[in-house]
Amino acid sequence: MTRKNTWVGLAVAAALSLPLTACKDTKTLQENEQLKAQVAGLQKENGQLGNDLESITAARDALTKENEALKAQMKAGKTKRSGKKVASRTRRRR
Repeated sequence: MTRKNTWVGLAVAAALSLPLTACKDTKTLQENEQLKAQVAGLQKENGQLGNDLESITAARDALTKENEALKAQMKAGKTKRSGKKVASRTRRRR
Protein backbone atom coordinates (compact mmCIF):
# COMPACT_ATOMS: atom_id res chain seq x y z
CA MET A 1 0.00 0.00 0.00
CA THR A 2 2.83 2.46 0.78
CA ARG A 3 4.36 1.90 -2.61
CA LYS A 4 1.06 2.73 -4.25
CA ASN A 5 0.72 5.89 -2.16
CA THR A 6 4.27 6.91 -3.07
CA TRP A 7 3.53 6.53 -6.77
CA VAL A 8 0.25 8.42 -6.43
CA GLY A 9 2.05 11.18 -4.52
CA LEU A 10 4.72 11.44 -7.21
CA ALA A 11 2.08 11.49 -9.93
CA VAL A 12 0.18 14.28 -8.16
CA ALA A 13 3.38 16.25 -7.64
CA ALA A 14 4.31 15.84 -11.31
CA ALA A 15 0.83 16.86 -12.41
CA LEU A 16 0.93 19.99 -10.23
CA SER A 17 4.44 20.95 -11.34
CA LEU A 18 3.57 20.93 -15.06
CA PRO A 19 1.51 24.16 -14.96
CA LEU A 20 4.19 25.81 -12.84
CA THR A 21 6.87 24.76 -15.31
CA ALA A 22 4.76 26.02 -18.20
CA CYS A 23 4.26 29.30 -16.38
CA LYS A 24 7.99 29.64 -15.79
CA ASP A 25 8.68 28.81 -19.43
CA THR A 26 6.21 31.47 -20.57
CA LYS A 27 7.77 34.01 -18.23
CA THR A 28 11.24 33.07 -19.45
CA LEU A 29 10.13 33.38 -23.07
CA GLN A 30 8.71 36.84 -22.38
CA GLU A 31 11.93 37.90 -20.67
CA ASN A 32 13.95 36.55 -23.60
CA GLU A 33 11.83 38.52 -26.07
CA GLN A 34 12.28 41.69 -24.02
CA LEU A 35 16.02 41.11 -23.85
CA LYS A 36 16.19 40.50 -27.59
CA ALA A 37 14.38 43.79 -28.18
CA GLN A 38 16.78 45.59 -25.84
CA VAL A 39 19.80 44.04 -27.57
CA ALA A 40 18.44 45.08 -30.98
CA GLY A 41 17.94 48.62 -29.70
CA LEU A 42 21.44 48.74 -28.25
CA GLN A 43 22.94 47.42 -31.49
CA LYS A 44 21.10 50.12 -33.44
CA GLU A 45 22.29 52.79 -30.99
CA ASN A 46 25.84 51.43 -31.19
CA GLY A 47 25.75 51.69 -34.99
CA GLN A 48 24.53 55.28 -34.78
CA LEU A 49 27.23 56.15 -32.26
CA GLY A 50 29.83 54.59 -34.53
CA ASN A 51 28.65 56.78 -37.39
CA ASP A 52 28.68 59.83 -35.14
CA LEU A 53 32.20 58.99 -34.02
CA GLU A 54 33.39 58.78 -37.62
CA SER A 55 31.80 62.15 -38.41
CA ILE A 56 33.29 63.79 -35.34
CA THR A 57 36.71 62.32 -36.08
CA ALA A 58 36.58 63.66 -39.65
CA ALA A 59 35.52 67.09 -38.37
CA ARG A 60 38.36 67.06 -35.81
CA ASP A 61 40.88 66.17 -38.50
CA ALA A 62 39.62 68.99 -40.72
CA LEU A 63 39.82 71.46 -37.82
CA THR A 64 43.35 70.28 -37.00
CA LYS A 65 44.47 70.94 -40.58
CA GLU A 66 42.79 74.35 -40.57
CA ASN A 67 44.42 75.16 -37.22
CA GLU A 68 47.87 74.22 -38.53
CA ALA A 69 47.32 76.38 -41.61
CA LEU A 70 46.29 79.34 -39.46
CA LYS A 71 49.28 78.87 -37.19
CA ALA A 72 51.55 78.87 -40.23
CA GLN A 73 49.93 82.10 -41.46
CA MET A 74 50.37 83.69 -38.06
CA LYS A 75 54.04 82.71 -37.96
CA ALA A 76 54.60 84.11 -41.43
CA GLY A 77 52.79 87.32 -40.50
CA LYS A 78 54.72 87.76 -37.25
CA THR A 79 58.11 87.39 -38.85
CA LYS A 80 57.30 89.97 -41.52
CA ARG A 81 55.81 92.46 -39.08
CA SER A 82 58.50 92.10 -36.47
CA GLY A 83 61.16 92.94 -39.05
CA LYS A 84 59.34 96.08 -40.08
CA LYS A 85 58.84 97.21 -36.51
CA VAL A 86 62.52 96.88 -35.73
CA ALA A 87 63.44 98.87 -38.82
CA SER A 88 61.00 101.64 -37.96
CA ARG A 89 62.22 101.85 -34.37
CA THR A 90 65.81 102.27 -35.42
CA ARG A 91 64.88 105.11 -37.74
CA ARG A 92 63.02 106.97 -34.99
CA ARG A 93 65.88 106.74 -32.53
CA ARG A 94 68.35 108.40 -34.87
